Amino acid sequence: MKFIVSTTTLLKSLQTISGVINSSSVLPILEDFLFEIKAGNLTVFATDLETSMSTSLKVEAKDSGRIAIPARILLDTLKTLPEQPLTFKTDDKNFGIEITSETGRYKLSGENPEDFPKIPQPEAVTEINIAASSLSHAIGKTLFAVSSDDLRPAMTGVLFQVSPDGMTFVSTDAHKLVKLTRSDVKAAKATQFIVPKKALNLLKGSLPLNDNAVNVSYNKSNAFFAFENTKLICRLIDSNYPDYNAVIPQNNPSKLSINRLEFQNAMRRISIYSNKTTYQVILSIAGSELKISAQDLDFSNEANERLTCSYEGSDLEIAFNARFLIEMLGVLDSNDIEIELSTPTRAGVLRPVEKAENEDLLMLVMPVMINA
Repeated sequence: MKFIVSTTTLLKSLQTISGVINSSSVLPILEDFLFEIKAGNLTVFATDLETSMSTSLKVEAKDSGRIAIPARILLDTLKTLPEQPLTFKTDDKNFGIEITSETGRYKLSGENPEDFPKIPQPEAVTEINIAASSLSHAIGKTLFAVSSDDLRPAMTGVLFQVSPDGMTFVSTDAHKLVKLTRSDVKAAKATQFIVPKKALNLLKGSLPLNDNAVNVSYNKSNAFFAFENTKLICRLIDSNYPDYNAVIPQNNPSKLSINRLEFQNAMRRISIYSNKTTYQVILSIAGSELKISAQDLDFSNEANERLTCSYEGSDLEIAFNARFLIEMLGVLDSNDIEIELSTPTRAGVLRPVEKAENEDLLMLVMPVMINA
């Protein structure tokens, strides 16, 4: 098999899917790219058995064929070569590969393409379409709240819920929760599935920042994402997602509105003086004044600041983990945010004051017990 391809075009395509490959795979073949040529089109596959990605590009080729090529040595070679046409020749008998550039020749050993794992095909799937920018935005707003606790597998991914009314993305680690609903993406039948964190990180890194449609299809075991020349397939998390609506407080009589950046910067400063085990920061709200305070008794550190806010409700003192709040404030885009509160032992609900079109975003953070 022989084909000619541009250095930069090939490198860009391989970098799109190279994140799938684990550096220490149990099976050596999983450290390879699978190259497949048909009718002048090169499709490259990468997989770790849980997540698979492929990308397609035009090449100059007369034959068809397949070969598994070690990913690391190929990527390292391409990164150091200037833009130029490269000629690949492969031996179908011993799987040897010869790469010829304008000034050099490089030989490496490939592997039998028949040993490469079979990529799942979309069978008996339900399909929806969502704009690439909307999907990227939803992943960016929810991924940070995913749990890393393998003992609770359902919470190590993002819940996708589709229905005739819209599409909802949910993530939680039991300390914080994010729920983002889009009214412009709908499905004929209501269903839900959980997409793993690694797949979503790869998806977010490869999605184009435009409004082109991403085709999302899914069945009981896999989800398939297709956009432009790229496809991502991932095995879904087979677990029941917790009833997240049960933890979202519905009646919150107290509402605090404040500038997001001012609040975030004050939280960052005050958290420096908090206990490094709990990161506890206390919010004391009275009238139109918010007092933020923290102390670390072990080192006699203490700090407090006062900010102007808009507040409706009874005077309240409530404590949160500063790291969680800072993280949430960093993900929100709105200039001003609203925090809904009720009692010191019930969760606080954060919402952006300026809402994006066709979107409803809610973030929840659990309080911590105030030290006596």
